[in-house]
Amino acid sequence: MLQPRIPVNPLPPGHPILTARTEPVTAPAVVPAAAPVPATTPRSSVQLTPGSAVALAAGGGAVVLVVGAVLVSMLLAVAISAASIAVVAVVLRLLVRDMQKGR
Repeated sequence: MLQPRIPVNPLPPGHPILTARTEPVTAPAVVPAAAPVPATTPRSSVQLTPGSAVALAAGGGAVVLVVGAVLVSMLLAVAISAASIAVVAVVLRLLVRDMQKGR
């Protein structure tokens, strides 16, 4: 039911399949060329004024600061979690050792 179905090629590879043409071959129709488009002056797609350049730099700086704050907070959360797990492991080890001594 879930087995793949592989198509079978009746001819070995490398043999072309010959077909007979029933319709006559005609020459393609000649299409007249379209009118040329006037050339535009080359200019950049983005033009920055001094004010927009300052705004862009400030926005980029804000993004860097926000992403940095998020990454630092994630690192701090991992460090605090690791420290608390280490403390719990030491306490559990001491409790198990005291239980084995029979105190």
